Amino acid sequence: MKLFRKVVALCMLVGGAWSVSSALAAELPDLGDVQPQATLGATPAQQALSRDAVCTKCHDENETKPILSIYATKHGVRGDPRTPTCQSCHGESEAHVKNAEGKATRPAPDVLFGAKSSSYSSFARSPSATQNTTCMKCHSNAGGKRNFWAGSQHESHDIPCAACHEVHAKQDKVLVKATQPPVCFACHKDQRSQSNQYSHHPINEGKVACSDCHNPHGSAGPKLLKKNTVNETCFLCHAEKRGPFLWEHQPVSENCTNCHTPHGSNITPLLKSRPPFLCQECHNGPHNSKTPAGANVGGYQNGLPSNQNPSTQATARGCMNCHVMVHGSNHPAGAFLHR
Repeated sequence: MKLFRKVVALCMLVGGAWSVSSALAAELPDLGDVQPQATLGATPAQQALSRDAVCTKCHDENETKPILSIYATKHGVRGDPRTPTCQSCHGESEAHVKNAEGKATRPAPDVLFGAKSSSYSSFARSPSATQNTTCMKCHSNAGGKRNFWAGSQHESHDIPCAACHEVHAKQDKVLVKATQPPVCFACHKDQRSQSNQYSHHPINEGKVACSDCHNPHGSAGPKLLKKNTVNETCFLCHAEKRGPFLWEHQPVSENCTNCHTPHGSNITPLLKSRPPFLCQECHNGPHNSKTPAGANVGGYQNGLPSNQNPSTQATARGCMNCHVMVHGSNHPAGAFLHR
């Protein structure tokens, strides 16, 4: 019967000499008669579509959440034999399909994806572990990006893949640089606020995305960073700060975030506080002066003017007016990062 339907459809398409009466067409079985079993001689793609037809008979373009748009994604391109079917992800869901008891509301599918807060379906979401196990059957180690998923911050906080990814959407927002940050900011609200401050990485401008620095699927480094340390991650873009330098600045060598805050600041360039106060967090003792800095504050020493011994920490209130090579120097005379 299926072969007959295909012949009829082909003849109607090419406008051949054969014709089919409306009465005969009405006798043809509808989509509900399609069975998930593979047909003899059918290609894998045809078999997959036959299985999908069991679901798309009901889950069509009238769904509140788009369903059929999955066929415009990698998960729906039937030219690839690895392409899953509806049942590959949601399970065979026989109780849902057959509804043997004839209930007005069918039983839930075997696996239902989404965050706990999803409201487009009356069914409860499947446990995060169940959802993630289903995804990881195929996406276990694509390019090594998910080597550290087990035990990662997102996995350990019971966050399912579908909380960030939209499998049925034609364009998964989290995979596009311009639309990725709002997905992350839905949970990371502090970082959203910081990204809107005066000095920030061009995240809102669409030039930098969260995944340029972080690997949300897990990392051997802190804060889900792509590299093992903060500095290694920063050097991916700021290679000129990498060194090695003949004269190094210790806090720079230790951790960029000793001075900078990566998500945004009202002090340029992404500084945690303004100079000279930032510098004085470390340089708080005698500094190129005959007396301690504290005794010279205001230009007085023992109650008397001390213009002869000014504290250079307060000179023009800008340490970097002199110490210009703050990230390190290769000049033979650059011990004090002057040049």
